[in-house]
Amino acid sequence: MTTEQVWVVATGALALVALLALLVAVLASRSARRDRAAVDELAGRVARLESQATSPRTAATETAAPETETASSYVITGLEEAPPGPSAGPAPAAQRIDGRLFTDIVARETVVRAASWTHGVRRALAPESRNRIRFQVRQQAKQARRDRRTEVREALREYRARHAADEGDAA
Repeated sequence: MTTEQVWVVATGALALVALLALLVAVLASRSARRDRAAVDELAGRVARLESQATSPRTAATETAAPETETASSYVITGLEEAPPGPSAGPAPAAQRIDGRLFTDIVARETVVRAASWTHGVRRALAPESRNRIRFQVRQQAKQARRDRRTEVREALREYRARHAADEGDAA
């Protein structure tokens, strides 16, 4: 591999890393926008709930059922009607994941791939590897020459034997 080819490969790798960094930045900004919108929505919900909690209660609601009020005050983890636990229906095939988690997964996978690729290129371009490859190529070239010489010798023996047999038959 020539120096020019090494520079081309290095430039291509650098461009790939820059492109991946740009992709991660775009995904992170989208995720930040989505998170900002979710925070704003939750702030609105909290404000509504606080305004409902501070509003004066009527006598009818105070006498309604204190047991249900105390039981529901301990439920803070979910809004769904069904109790937590295994459901009778089939599990959903695919779940939507958070933008941050997706960005994290993509970034980690990209970094791992880039690191392994860089390690492989660095190892392939190491002087030990180049010398080993050069040695093996020379050994294979020598072996090919020996094989060709052996084949030529055998072909000449066969030719001479046939030629001698033809001359013996002709005489």
